[in-house]
Amino acid sequence: MTGLDRAGDDRERDRAGDRDRAGMDRAGTDRTTAAPGPGAAPGPVQHWGHGWRRPLLASGMMVFPALTAVAVGGTVSGAAAVAGYAVVVAFCLCYALLALALGLGRRRWTVSLLAMMTALFLAALPFAHEDAFFLATVVVSAVAIQWREHAARVVAAGTLAALVVPWAVRPWHTGPGGFQALALLFTSLTCGAFAGIAATNDALVAARAEVARLASEAERNRIARDLHDLLGHSLTAITVKSRLAQRLAGKDLDLAVAEMAAVETLSRQALSDVRAAVSGYREVTLAGEIARGRELLRAAGVVADLPTAADAVAPGERELFGWVLREGITNVVRHARAERCSVLLTATSVEIRDDGAAAARSGPGGPGGAGGTGGTGDGRGNSGAGDGKGLTGLRERVAAVGGTVEAGPLDPRGWRLLVTVPPGGPGPAGPESAGPDAAGPDPGHEGTT
Repeated sequence: MTGLDRAGDDRERDRAGDRDRAGMDRAGTDRTTAAPGPGAAPGPVQHWGHGWRRPLLASGMMVFPALTAVAVGGTVSGAAAVAGYAVVVAFCLCYALLALALGLGRRRWTVSLLAMMTALFLAALPFAHEDAFFLATVVVSAVAIQWREHAARVVAAGTLAALVVPWAVRPWHTGPGGFQALALLFTSLTCGAFAGIAATNDALVAARAEVARLASEAERNRIARDLHDLLGHSLTAITVKSRLAQRLAGKDLDLAVAEMAAVETLSRQALSDVRAAVSGYREVTLAGEIARGRELLRAAGVVADLPTAADAVAPGERELFGWVLREGITNVVRHARAERCSVLLTATSVEIRDDGAAAARSGPGGPGGAGGTGGTGDGRGNSGAGDGKGLTGLRERVAAVGGTVEAGPLDPRGWRLLVTVPPGGPGPAGPESAGPDAAGPDPGHEGTT
């Protein structure tokens, strides 16, 4: 190969690397813009009843004191009219303070101001007669907004009073206050319904923020789990093939070069898988994992007894079984020191067996190390805390479809990993299948990938 050829190959590799990096940048950008977190700017649903709209909506109730003021001018005159106007003005000031108290959440002020407004309404009765019940409309509406549990009784009492009082007070020379009663009834009901809708809207906004937070957390957990599973397999294969190429370098240079070329291919594939995991569009196939597992076992010097096809497995289970195969074979290569590995596929289960030494994969807590019940270990005879991420991720995937995980040593030597799913397709994971004990004894060597 000439220097010019090597330079051309180097440039091509650099361009491929640039494309991979650009793809990862785009994937990260797409993920950020597609799933805004809880700290994102609020949408219109969050502030349509807040800000400058709140005093605008509240000012609409001032039409009722205005109607009462007009009635004062038509009912009395002279000093009595001045006194009536003063009562209406005082009522308006109390209402403005009430709107401010409601905006600030001062409940104690609210009660005091409503009591004062009720007293001013009673004081306006001699000056405005039945039209003074327009002031009662404001009071009852405020109660319906602030104390919705008592709204029905207060509205009924106010409506009845607007009907009966003008008829019962003979000097007013008027009949039942039908118009005032209707105004009080429908205005207060509308205000109460508006308050209920606003409270529901606030609850929905809070729920949406919580859902966004949980979705963001679930996405982070998914990416962490997938990156662990992807890189654990790929880096193990790269390590094995690099060591093989190093051993072959002094014996067969062509084979060593071929192994290093495979290392480059694996590196590019790992980068592509990471980019796909970040963007959320990665697909694992059972047939692909069978081929990868066979190649990885061959490079590690382990005799592979793997099925040649995945036709026995239902299409809905193939991705899950692909993940199980990737996790199990990676652990065999890493920790088993086995000479032979076999995989058995059925319609509802996948079983991985090897003839490695079980003691090498057991921590101080007994067989299984990190996975043993109540035991700890890292799967290589070293103490550790809890299950490894590989085991945890595998449990989560299997529990999501209502399946079970069984793992443990074989007699006289070896290890078995068995994953079983319910027949007839995946089902919801119940409390028993999702719990820590439902997965059976934990494989110590699985806890370290």
